[in-house]
Amino acid sequence: MSHQLDQPERRIQTACLLILTAIAIGVALYWLRPVLIPFVLALLLVYCLIPAIDLQVRFLRLNRWLALMTTIIFACGILFVLSLLISTSVGQLDTAQYANQFRKLIARFVSWMPLGELGIQTDQVQSLVSQQTGMLGNVLSHMVNPIMGVASNGLLVVIFMIFLLAGGSAVRPKASLRAQIDARVKRYLLAKVLTSTTTGLFVGFTLWLIGVELATLFGLLAFLLNFIPSIGSVVATLLPLPVVLLSAELGTTAKVMAITVPGMIQFTIGNVVEPKMIGQSLDLHPVVILLGLIFFGMIWGIVGMILATPIVAVTKIILERIDETAPVAELLAGRMD
Repeated sequence: MSHQLDQPERRIQTACLLILTAIAIGVALYWLRPVLIPFVLALLLVYCLIPAIDLQVRFLRLNRWLALMTTIIFACGILFVLSLLISTSVGQLDTAQYANQFRKLIARFVSWMPLGELGIQTDQVQSLVSQQTGMLGNVLSHMVNPIMGVASNGLLVVIFMIFLLAGGSAVRPKASLRAQIDARVKRYLLAKVLTSTTTGLFVGFTLWLIGVELATLFGLLAFLLNFIPSIGSVVATLLPLPVVLLSAELGTTAKVMAITVPGMIQFTIGNVVEPKMIGQSLDLHPVVILLGLIFFGMIWGIVGMILATPIVAVTKIILERIDETAPVAELLAGRMD
């Protein structure tokens, strides 16, 4: 009898400990973000580079250390070019001018609406819109600054990447926890890198071909934001709107194409190509992915939203291997029965 009475108390204690542990982990992730963000980026980059090392060893018959060195040199070159492209593109973005263009676009839209017939004063609406769009520059700065911070800390990412590659084991048992994490994360990251690169190139080239200003920047943002599930593609599609609609050099046909073609590219790759490549490798419920985006976005900003999905997927794999936390893993997958 006493054993039956103690069982609910143990469950309450376990639930309280889990809540306290989650809070402590959240605080630690927030305070250690200057180190953890470069480390997680380096870890995900290693997952993308390991297949390149294996291909060199298998098909080119290179020594593993030689393949490791060539891969590190190639990765450093890619990181340098990407950091240079990010810094150059972000330097072209004048947040105050962009916010001013967005304010003009909203004001023009408000002037077209029959607000007077509804008893609404146009001046008050435009004043309210001006106050709200004044915050747009701050929002863009908060979105761009973390990306610039990661680009400026590229040396730390490279150092972590070199040590992780040099200390990695080439052969692991297929049934091990590490092997399961490697397989799922590799498949997700490789698919994401391919689809994001394709999206960024197509969007940037399309906007450049039409003659839109900052086409390179918008293509780069489409590449980065595509790593954020669902939300990123919508934001990447909406960002060029003020520049496109207020451009005096573009005709009506060009403006329509500059809006619809990138949207079609985002929709096709995000809803047709990407699901076929990724499949059910993550085994996560969409609500769990959204909650992960919100949580890591709160503690790590825009970079946290990019890293959220693979982190949640790895957490689920670990939880499902432990008997006590296996029901939590099933809940993350959306299986509530």
